[in-house]
Order: sequence, then structure tokens, then C-alpha cells
Amino acid sequence: MASAKKDQEIVVQIAKKFAGIDARLPAVKKLVEAVCSRFGLSKATVSIAIVDDTEIRKLNSRFLNRKSTTDCLSFDLSDNKRAQPPKLFELIVNGEMAVRQANLRGHSSQAELALYITHGLLHNLGFDDSTESRAGKMHDMEDKILQQLGYGLVYNKNTKA
Repeated sequence: MASAKKDQEIVVQIAKKFAGIDARLPAVKKLVEAVCSRFGLSKATVSIAIVDDTEIRKLNSRFLNRKSTTDCLSFDLSDNKRAQPPKLFELIVNGEMAVRQANLRGHSSQAELALYITHGLLHNLGFDDSTESRAGKMHDMEDKILQQLGYGLVYNKNTKA
């Protein structure tokens, strides 16, 4: 059974470039593993950079030609030439925005950060929020995952009873 465990590895790396939020690796790893597992992904490396408004604005401009700040950017850097490649995901999440939004919405900054990480992962796993209908499905999935992990309703907190 040791080889089966070895074949099912999710590696999570965090780079904190914004000190104003508490992001513990065990909790983030549990979140990433839960999302990946839910969609049948057993081998992946997920790198997460937690940045501030200024940094994400620069990256949003550089990669998406948008001048505004955003909650997260996600990139699938996997080698698609292989039949079943291990996935390589890069997420850049806005810790400063997470703190600000959590205060406005009445939940913890960790829950808001978990929302951004989940959102980025779902994009990398094929979810799309480009239409109202697709966005609704994506946000419902985010809340389902976050509720199962004990964060409660995060995205749809103020729209559902």
C-alpha cells in the first residue's frame, strides 16, 4: 500500500508576501487536498503566493492586461504533452483584499482566503465564471467545499438563509 500512497501526492507550497493574514500550511494543505480529491486529482503541486493589492495589481496588468486589483490569479503550468501529467498549479491570492472583505462580510480572513484559493483551483480544474449561470455554479461549489471544511458559507453568505 505504500506505493499507492506515493502515487497520490498533493504538494502545497506557500510564499507569504503579505504579512497581514494568518495562513497556516496545514489548513491550506487540507483545503487544497480536499478540492483536488473532490475532482479526482491525486498528483499535483500547488504553489500559492499571498500578496497585497499593489503586487496583484501589477501581476493582473502583466498577465491579463487589467489595471485593477483582483482576489486571485490562477495558472495551470502543467506539461500537457504527457497523457496523465501531474498537475502544476500556481495561485496568486490577495491577502490584503481577503482581510478587507472578511471585515466587510463578517467572517474570518482565513475563510475569505480559503475562498480565493478554492476559486483559483476550480478555475484550474475547468470551472468558468464568465457567465452569470457558470459563475453561480462555481460559487455554489466553492461554498459547498468551504462548508464541508468548516468555514461555513463564505461567497453566498449574504444571499442565502
